[in-house]
Amino acid sequence: MKLWDGAKKQDLDVLLYTLLFLVFLQLLTDFVEAIYVFGLLGTSIPVEIASVLLFLSPLILLLLPRGLSGWPMVAVGELMLLCRVVEAGLDPRGKMLVSGLGVACFLLFLPSLLAQHEEDEGEAKGVRLGAGLAAALSLSILLRAFGSGSDISTAGRSQVIGWVLAAGAGALLVWRQSEVRLAVEGCNAPATRDRLPLGKTVALSLGIAGALVLCYFAFSSPAVVARWTGFSYPAIVTVAATTVCLFAMVVGAKPGLLAGLSRRTVVLWNVAFGLCLVLTIAGHQVRFPSDPTAYPLAPNPAAHWLYQVPLYLMLLLHPVVLVNLMLLCQELVTGHPRPRAVGAGFSLAGLYLLLIVFAQVFTTVYDYIPVAGPLFRDRFWLVFLAAWAVMALPVLLVGQRASETIRAARGWQAGRALFVGVALATVGSVAGVAVTAARPVTAPQSATSLKILTYNIQQGYDRYGRKNYEGQLDLIRRVDADIVGLQECDTTRIANGNSDVVRYIADELDLYSAYGPKTVAGTFGIALLAKYPIENPRVFYMYSEGEQTATIEAQIRVGGKRFTVFVTHLGNGGPIVQQQAILAEVEGKENVILLGDFNFRPDTEQYRLTAAMLDNSWVVKWPGGNDRQGVELARAIDHIFVSPGTRVADSTYLPGPDSDHPALTSTIEW
Repeated sequence: MKLWDGAKKQDLDVLLYTLLFLVFLQLLTDFVEAIYVFGLLGTSIPVEIASVLLFLSPLILLLLPRGLSGWPMVAVGELMLLCRVVEAGLDPRGKMLVSGLGVACFLLFLPSLLAQHEEDEGEAKGVRLGAGLAAALSLSILLRAFGSGSDISTAGRSQVIGWVLAAGAGALLVWRQSEVRLAVEGCNAPATRDRLPLGKTVALSLGIAGALVLCYFAFSSPAVVARWTGFSYPAIVTVAATTVCLFAMVVGAKPGLLAGLSRRTVVLWNVAFGLCLVLTIAGHQVRFPSDPTAYPLAPNPAAHWLYQVPLYLMLLLHPVVLVNLMLLCQELVTGHPRPRAVGAGFSLAGLYLLLIVFAQVFTTVYDYIPVAGPLFRDRFWLVFLAAWAVMALPVLLVGQRASETIRAARGWQAGRALFVGVALATVGSVAGVAVTAARPVTAPQSATSLKILTYNIQQGYDRYGRKNYEGQLDLIRRVDADIVGLQECDTTRIANGNSDVVRYIADELDLYSAYGPKTVAGTFGIALLAKYPIENPRVFYMYSEGEQTATIEAQIRVGGKRFTVFVTHLGNGGPIVQQQAILAEVEGKENVILLGDFNFRPDTEQYRLTAAMLDNSWVVKWPGGNDRQGVELARAIDHIFVSPGTRVADSTYLPGPDSDHPALTSTIEW
């Protein structure tokens, strides 16, 4: 009796697809992140252009009349897994090229897998692919839960997890192909058969890419959705992981139930999901007036429970993404399109993937992109609407034959392994969020001093473009500040790998935290962390003709004193209209601490206006200057301003390679 037969074969297939989808999502995440880092460092554009062409790797399939199959296909899959093992430890250039090569390999492997004829096609390959993607999402959520929003298998010592998963997938690929080859040799398929037309093949391929895009953009990392809305991260992780778990269990036990859904039901499910997705995002976006007098602008806090309705409905409905992938894949498998037609379809899918990724990034960096960039300002919701449409519309083309094949597929008895695995991942995700969550212990109220730190962390990268969460965390830990203001800490965007650097730092140091603005607004990320409870945090926006900027305002009580803390990051050149808006909010308040990256130097009018109202803490401590700290005040743009008369015990710039900005710390006393 062959091990590859029956239930065990299906279990191993699902496990293989799980690992391949997980590796692809990780490689795609790192590839896009590395491209962004090159832009962040100002590296020459030609290298970036050459790397993005890797999205178009399926064009190679147009040169292969019989497609890619057998051991050559396995070799491509193994190369993808090797890229995953190698790329995490490379510098930005190497990471970009190797992770991009891994993405290119997957975009060759998946269409080849779908075009490969197997003896047991009646067992519904689409079902196993759907179950595999569901399990991959469960694993991704789990790995990120224990990393406070960052995938623990892609960095540090825990990379060994990723190596083990990749090695397991490599062994399964070889094992599977040795069995599939025998099946194909004994298969007497008809010489001719009705094949899917090119147009339908292209549409189905785009739909599959659309499903993977939505998983990548949001659902493989629930922290993304939490930062869209500012709502409970533990609740969002719990609901997202549980719905994926339930889907996997249904697929493993009764796949026919999903195939038995009428086309109308599937369409309505898609429409409801798309509507909730767009409403979730649009409900938290801000309409920025063109009139400068409308600023500072305080947006609607969106705290009413009605704002949570589309969010949690979206999370409950999002398994339709997996249903769509299952149906679309099965339609391709049962339709037997010509290999070149599949190659054409996935070539356009790769182009779509490239365009939708850049569209997402443009919603944040629109001010740096000539001509096209401004079109994406404040249109984060539109990018997701487009991603949903590309996924959902091709489902209308799924025919009766694919549905009947899935309906006839039996849930496999040994599928308990899938149930147990996904259930454990779900429980582990909820536990991971609880275990890693910050547990602040409020510092003594008897304190008579405060240490303050402001730090532009360059999205968590060091001066050389390497992800440097650990190095920056170590600096913040050594300073041991009571109040920390972070700038350029954009969280959970594809440009920084959908990671949450603020949550990571707050959890590791057990600090209270307030982040803003919500990521749907497309602004710089800023954050306030503290050893004391943060009271009444709010975000207000300043007028901007280019990149949109904002400020966090909150109160902190220490030693019987109530401090009003502002954290900000002004646009390029520190526009005076933005600083005037901040000073308008500062006016009349006592015990003010204003810190951030102001992007203006002491010889500017913006600085003079600020110095007329507040004291620069570094200048108070060093009125004659201090050239031993490695920073010239004349060139400094990172400042800590305090109310006039505040006693400053110390103030120090801390330059270093951990970021492209020096950290600045000041200690005040009373």
